[in-house]
Amino acid sequence: MALFCIHRYAGEEEQQEEEEEAEDRARVLLERLRQQAKARQLKKQREAQPEGGEGEIPGGAGPGGEPGEGRGKRKREGEEQSCAQGQEKLKKKQRSRSSSEERADTEEAADGSTPLKKKKKTENRRKSKVPQERTEADSEEDIKRQENRSNLKNKSSKRKKRDEETEGAETRNKENSERAEGNESTKEELSLAASAEEANPPPSSLVVLADYDRRPVQKVQPFLPQWLAQPKLVQKRIKDNLVPIRDVPGIHPRLLKKLQMNGIESFFPVQAEVIPAVLQSASNGYLMGQGGYRPKDICVSAPTGSGKTLSFVIPIVQVLLDRVVCQVRALVVLPTKELAQQPISLQVSKVFNIYTDGTGLKVVLITGQKSFAKEQEMLVQKKVTGYCSLADIIVATPGRLTDHISQTPGFSLTELRFLIVDEADRMIDDMHQNCLNQIVKAAFQIENDSGSNMLFQRTKPGPLTAASSCYPHIPLQKLLFSATLTQDPEKLQQLDLFQPRLFTSVYSEKKTLGDGTETEQETNKKYTLPEGLSQCYVPCDLNSKPLLLLHFMLTMKFTRVLCFTNSREASHRLFLLVQAFGGVTVAEFSSRLPPNERQRTMKEFEQGKIQLLISTDATARGIDVKGVNYVINYDAPQFIRTYVHRVGRTARAGKVGVAFSLVLRIQERRFLRMLKDAGIQDIKKHPVKGNSLKPLVQQYEEALRRLEKTVKNERAQKRA
Repeated sequence: MALFCIHRYAGEEEQQEEEEEAEDRARVLLERLRQQAKARQLKKQREAQPEGGEGEIPGGAGPGGEPGEGRGKRKREGEEQSCAQGQEKLKKKQRSRSSSEERADTEEAADGSTPLKKKKKTENRRKSKVPQERTEADSEEDIKRQENRSNLKNKSSKRKKRDEETEGAETRNKENSERAEGNESTKEELSLAASAEEANPPPSSLVVLADYDRRPVQKVQPFLPQWLAQPKLVQKRIKDNLVPIRDVPGIHPRLLKKLQMNGIESFFPVQAEVIPAVLQSASNGYLMGQGGYRPKDICVSAPTGSGKTLSFVIPIVQVLLDRVVCQVRALVVLPTKELAQQPISLQVSKVFNIYTDGTGLKVVLITGQKSFAKEQEMLVQKKVTGYCSLADIIVATPGRLTDHISQTPGFSLTELRFLIVDEADRMIDDMHQNCLNQIVKAAFQIENDSGSNMLFQRTKPGPLTAASSCYPHIPLQKLLFSATLTQDPEKLQQLDLFQPRLFTSVYSEKKTLGDGTETEQETNKKYTLPEGLSQCYVPCDLNSKPLLLLHFMLTMKFTRVLCFTNSREASHRLFLLVQAFGGVTVAEFSSRLPPNERQRTMKEFEQGKIQLLISTDATARGIDVKGVNYVINYDAPQFIRTYVHRVGRTARAGKVGVAFSLVLRIQERRFLRMLKDAGIQDIKKHPVKGNSLKPLVQQYEEALRRLEKTVKNERAQKRA
């Protein structure tokens, strides 16, 4: 307990002394810092005095500057005196402490023992088990003396260190005050250096993890096969890239003459690229490919009205000019009846008939419009030796074609050389893949009952070996055409293409600026629209859609308008409403009408007798309707491909056209997002004010009442 008490009270005294010393030192340092700060302020004032002219200096200096200087000197002298007094007090305390330490040392010397020796003695006493002769009081006094001596020695060493530190601090402060004067003169240089360092900071070895800097996120590019990633690019500007027909190599003179007779002097860019490619694949005749190898399949993706039909008609007719025996050598599969049967100038069957005239080649159209027996008579003829083909080129729809493959005796595709799939994306989407598989299976079917030589019976293509190249096989080449050809490799894989080549006009254009730099445009376009097409959309309500259509026809004076709806019922009712309103020559074009009436309607529209033709999406694919000035999407299309094919009915073959879409306000966001995702961004908003529709309201209400009566009468007739 005695030891504990001694240590406790000795520690409190030391703490008090140390706190007093720290307070004294802090006061001295504060006074020095104040002096230095005031000295800097005075120096700045002196430097600013000649620049400021006769302005007053803070300190009371007048124009001469003498009174202010005197006051500053007096203040400085007073502060120096107070600082000196503080230092003298510290020194006196230190001297008194040192004198007390010396006295303690002399007392220890008089005793003739040092604290170390005494410690050793005590240790020896503890080790030895000799009984102590001193009393408890004497031992307590000895312990106290030893403790005091050790504490005094520790204090003296601490004080010496502190004195050395204070002296070093004083010398440092003096040096700093001397340097401050030199540093102020070089402040401008340092500021310039700092700005230079900020502009070009030194490289840091530290790496910042998880920083919040915004960086451009790289889009994940899909991994495509080489033929999709690196296609053959076709110029998309038709007018600027026309190619004279005689500049395209390999075309037969007879076909050149036919082209000129039909008023064609130049090929479109797609035609100028695809025709030579197909002719090259059949340069050794239709019995084998170039060099005896299987020819590559060809895919073409180009906007509507770019001449895709003629690009496969010309080479197929030329390859088959030298045929001797009539066999089905070319098969064109079309997705819709309307596309296959409509005999317009540039439709598939019509074009084939034009360019095969006088060649002996026979073109047969099978679409289901005639009876099955009649079509069988057009395809095959039974003779004593067996069945013989009556068609070289067949234009067909998938359903009717599969019926003839399975049910018509003598109908054979074993000599098929070209398989053309027009609107290929529609064939894939409409689940006609089974039809294509049946065609390929029929093409490689072995005819056991026929008398033909087995040497020329072809089998399904496989790896090239010595045995497979011993005798020639007629290759089957696939040609795919579409304005919206899919880029999905998984879907294209279903077509089982052989080393395909892609010709496309869907790519990003580089535009040169004034300074010579190049910028890419249309980087995210998935579809290409005709060059002369202008696109607009009109936000509206459901009740105002018929009024908007009448406003365009009667007020805006639109002529030769092709209007699309989403169903044949909607097209029929809209036709009846416009007819009841009056003032517009209108007709409908849908599957409700028989084929003869549809053909007559289309001719009258081309001749300008009909100003408004209301149709379903049946005419949106492939049909070349001449002279369409405006396309109106009365019902907004649900899919981007439907939109592309609808608006592609105008601005064909390099001409100008306008497309309007009537979009409900609740559909507006989805419609614009659909176009943006497809890369179509040049569509403009065309609002129509309600005041412009008011003059039509009264007559429109009367037309609605007439429409109601007409619909009731039609329902009564159906029931009867």
